[in-house]
Amino acid sequence: MAVAVTRDLTVQVLEDTNVVKLTDRQQMLRDAVQRGEPKSLGVSQVMLGLMVMSYSIPLHFMELTEVIAVGTPWWSGLTFITAGVIAIILDKHCTMKNLQVCLLVSVVSTVVALVAVSIYAVDMERNPEVDCANKDQTSRCNEKYYAMKTSRGVKSSLLLFTLAQTVISGILCFLLYRQRRGFGQYASLNQAGPSTPTTLIPPDMN
Repeated sequence: MAVAVTRDLTVQVLEDTNVVKLTDRQQMLRDAVQRGEPKSLGVSQVMLGLMVMSYSIPLHFMELTEVIAVGTPWWSGLTFITAGVIAIILDKHCTMKNLQVCLLVSVVSTVVALVAVSIYAVDMERNPEVDCANKDQTSRCNEKYYAMKTSRGVKSSLLLFTLAQTVISGILCFLLYRQRRGFGQYASLNQAGPSTPTTLIPPDMN
């Protein structure tokens, strides 16, 4: 902290150069994070989460399988939405603390997406399409055939959405980790001390 004393004994506390450097680093961090476009990735995550949850609704009216039994579309979709909202918040309020929270949630989202992909793959493997009971051209297939065909189509869509979420979460994790590593030493950006010049007037001794 620099101090200047004028001829009339007025003490002026000058701007701390360390605080200035830390403030500049905070602005650099914000610019670096925004270059990674966390808001766009966050919006994509929110949309994918909503699509996963809405597309899974027809599965509740079909044969109960592993996907619905463990509620995969719901807890995975809510995780995607949460990760997206936090990424959007990071874009507006970029601090090292928010960056670390967003990085942690993005890692969790990536793991959840991988688990969900595994569940979808196992479910589709265990519940293959059934053959049409009527082979002739004049008769229609039974209801189970159409139900299983629709179920596999919906699950295939959910699998693609979850794979897309895995890619987006992985990209966001990489970008945030790189920024955290580059600016980690400036985690304490709000240091004690005046950030603007302050003038101290000595008391009148008369």
